[in-house]
Amino acid sequence: MNFKTSVCTAAVAMALAGHAWAAVSADEAAKLKTTLTPMGAERAGNKDGSIPPWEGGFTKVPASYKSGDIRPDFFAGEKPVLSINAKNMDQYADKLTEGVKGLMKKYPSYRIDVYPTHRSAAAPQWVYDNTFKNATKAKLTGDGFSLEGAYGGVPFPIPKDGKEALWNHKMAWNQGESSSRGSRCFVVTAEGKVVLASDGVQEDQKPYYYKDGNAESYKGYFNLVRYVQTAPSSKAGESILAHEASDGQPRGIWQYLVGQRRVRRAPAVAYDTPDSVTSGMGFFDEAFMLFGPWDHHEYKIVGKKEVYVPYNNNRADAASPDELVKPQFLNPDLVRWELHRVWEIEANLASGKRHVVPKRKYYLDEDSWQILLTDGWDAQGQLWRTGYTLTLLAPDVPALVGNVSWGLYSLQGGGYFINSATNGLNKQFTVYPRRPDSFFSPDELANLGAR
Repeated sequence: MNFKTSVCTAAVAMALAGHAWAAVSADEAAKLKTTLTPMGAERAGNKDGSIPPWEGGFTKVPASYKSGDIRPDFFAGEKPVLSINAKNMDQYADKLTEGVKGLMKKYPSYRIDVYPTHRSAAAPQWVYDNTFKNATKAKLTGDGFSLEGAYGGVPFPIPKDGKEALWNHKMAWNQGESSSRGSRCFVVTAEGKVVLASDGVQEDQKPYYYKDGNAESYKGYFNLVRYVQTAPSSKAGESILAHEASDGQPRGIWQYLVGQRRVRRAPAVAYDTPDSVTSGMGFFDEAFMLFGPWDHHEYKIVGKKEVYVPYNNNRADAASPDELVKPQFLNPDLVRWELHRVWEIEANLASGKRHVVPKRKYYLDEDSWQILLTDGWDAQGQLWRTGYTLTLLAPDVPALVGNVSWGLYSLQGGGYFINSATNGLNKQFTVYPRRPDSFFSPDELANLGAR
C-alpha cells in the first residue's frame, strides 16, 4: 500500500468513526439541563397525562428502614387503571410488546394489571454530573463494542445508535458501588411444576461507579460479579466469577466446579450457551437482560414509544415464592405494570456469526436506561422467548434496581423461570462498603471451594 492510499484509507476510517460514534455537541448536551432529564429522558409527560413529568424520581427512605430490610411497596394503596388480557389486547396492541401479546395468546388467563405511572428512577447528583460530562466525551471504539471517555454515569444520555443505547444499559446506575444479595432461581416446567433450580449468594462491585474515582484511575473493568451456589445439594459450592470490561480488554470469566475442585477459565459462559443456573432454560447472554459479549448481532434504534412494562415491583419482590411463582406464569395479582416511554432496539445476526436467537428486540426504560423487556425469534422467524425484569424501587441507594428478579418465558415449549430473586429470604438486595480487589479474584474463588 502506498503512502497516498494509506492516508486516504485512514481519513475515510476516521470520518466514518466520527460520524457513527462521536460524542454530542455542547449545545446538544445542554438539553440535559432543560428539556431532558439528567439521564437523557424526556422531562415532560405525555399528551394525555398518563405518563407524568419527571420530577427527580423517588428518593424518600422510610424512617424505620434498615439496610437489607425488605423494602415496602411504596404505592400499595393504588388500584389498577386497566387490565389487559387476550380478550381486549387488540385495543392496546400498539403499547404491548410482541412477547406480551404472545403470552396472552398462549395463556387465555394471563393478564397484566396496569397501575398509575410513577417515574421513580433516581440517582445521586454526582452520577448526574458525570453523565453530563460523558455526553460530550464518551465515544465507542472497536466496532462499537468498546467504550472510552466515560466514567461514573450513563455514557450516552443522547444516543445516536443501538450500540450506544445498549452501552447505557450495561453501564446503568442500578445498585451503587458494591452490593450483595441472596439469589434464587425458580424454574417452572411446561407441565407447571415449580423447581428451585439454584440458590446462592451474588456479590457485585462497580469500579466504574467508585465515587472517589475518575476516568484516569478507572482500569476498564466496569463490573465484578461473584456467584456462589448453596443449593440444591448437587450443585452446592459451584461458583462463577466475572470481570466485565468496557475498554476492549479480555473479559475475565471463571468457574469453580466441585467435582474438579479447581477454578477454570470458562469462555463458554457467553452468548447462546445454556445457562446452568437456570437449568439451561435461559442462555448466558440473556442473564441480567444482557450479559457478557454481545458482538454476534448488529443493533439499530427502531425508535422511542410508549409501552406497558413491569415497573416498581416491590410487592412482587417481597412476596413468598408460593404466592408469586405459579404454573404457566407469575401471579398477575402481584406483578405491577405501568406505561413508560422506552427505547426499542432491534438486534439482528451479524454477518459471519451464529446464534440460536438470530433476532431480538430490547426495550429500555428512558429514565434508568435498563432493559425491562426482551423478545427473541428463532431461525425460522417464529417468536420464541420473552424476557422481563421486575424492577425494585430502592430509594435508599437511590436507584431503580433492574438486575434482580429477572427471567424469561418460552413461548414455544412452555415453561419459564425467575432468577436473581430474593423471594422467601429475610434479607433483600443490600448495598455494602467497597470490597478489596482480592475479594473478586480467582484465588479467592478457589479458597471458597476449599472451605
